[in-house]
Amino acid sequence: MSDSAHHDTSAAGPLGGVRVIELTTMITGPLAGMMLGDWGADVVKVENPSGGDPFRSFRDGMYSPHFCAYNRNKRSVVLDLQSGEGHAALSELLRTADVLLDNYRPGVMQRLGLDDQTLATLNPRLVRCSITGFGPQGPYAERPAYDAITQAVSGMSSLFVQPDDPRLTGPTISDNVTGQYACQGILAALFEREKTGRGRRIDVNMLEATLAFMPDPFAYYTQMGLVSDPYLRVHTSQSFAFTCRDGKLLAVHLSSQAKFWEAFVQAIGCPELLGDERVATRAQRIANYEFLRGYAAKFIGMRPRQHWIDVFVNADVPCAPIYSATEVFTDPQVQHLDSFMTLNHPRMGDVVSIRRPVYLDGSRREQPQRPPPLLGEHTAEVLAEVGITFPENNKEQV
Repeated sequence: MSDSAHHDTSAAGPLGGVRVIELTTMITGPLAGMMLGDWGADVVKVENPSGGDPFRSFRDGMYSPHFCAYNRNKRSVVLDLQSGEGHAALSELLRTADVLLDNYRPGVMQRLGLDDQTLATLNPRLVRCSITGFGPQGPYAERPAYDAITQAVSGMSSLFVQPDDPRLTGPTISDNVTGQYACQGILAALFEREKTGRGRRIDVNMLEATLAFMPDPFAYYTQMGLVSDPYLRVHTSQSFAFTCRDGKLLAVHLSSQAKFWEAFVQAIGCPELLGDERVATRAQRIANYEFLRGYAAKFIGMRPRQHWIDVFVNADVPCAPIYSATEVFTDPQVQHLDSFMTLNHPRMGDVVSIRRPVYLDGSRREQPQRPPPLLGEHTAEVLAEVGITFPENNKEQV
């Protein structure tokens, strides 16, 4: 924790008193910053005067769903880092900071006069975290990187894309896991700093973060010579998706324990499968996955989804409805956990946000939550905390 008296410590939490200066846009850095903010850090998001984070206007306007999803619990400051005044203001913020987070391409921080030596001289306790697409060096280092690009080069896309009708699907994964690994590295460096008194430089790149997030395809290949495709994992894990009589979708995951397989075939009324040599052993069920899927689908298609959920739950078979996003809100377990919260911005209104999924001592005990900020909303407030008098004729940027 910094010795500065300027930190906003009104928010309780394990990271209360820790100041994070966030020079990031889109997802990777903003997610890492938001996670730190969820633990009580004072996250100051520094944005450029020409529109700020591009995610603000991703679906028009300046307060898009994309921006709101990754930017709660932050204060927005607008600084022109190309100007002397803006650069000087950032330097003052960094003197009081504990963490500097950026996701620029390699070399940008140096061009801004924010190289490691300068930053370490300015604030030896500063933890510096840089997120890039492919790392600071190497043949791809200067290339632009987005989620689809690093999913592709890491091999992840091959687990989703059908070669005969190639199209990308699904949520942002590379971006999200990179932000989480960045947060992990920052927390480790802050913990070490409590013992050493000095900050660290942390580098995280999207390519390696994506590789680390899915170790199993590489274990299959290096140990068994198996090349993963969209179905290898589900065959091995005995995971299924079924369409029920009412057209609703159901997921079943039998895993490796025999008790789930035996309970499943009894529950769907097919005990004869227990003696069928095509599926008598786990290895045979993996090899004959399509036969088993088709056989079970005929029976499951005869009843509505809720019937099968009741039957499988009673038989202790792992199952769940396959929801759309709209249905998740009404799920009884989601409601019991109170997984969603509503944040109110005085000008922009309500924003629905997902609560931090980590509990401490059985409780979230969340500090007061900040809604995503407007561009430059806190510029005067934050700069005043480091002794910078704000120009009266310009209330939103320096």
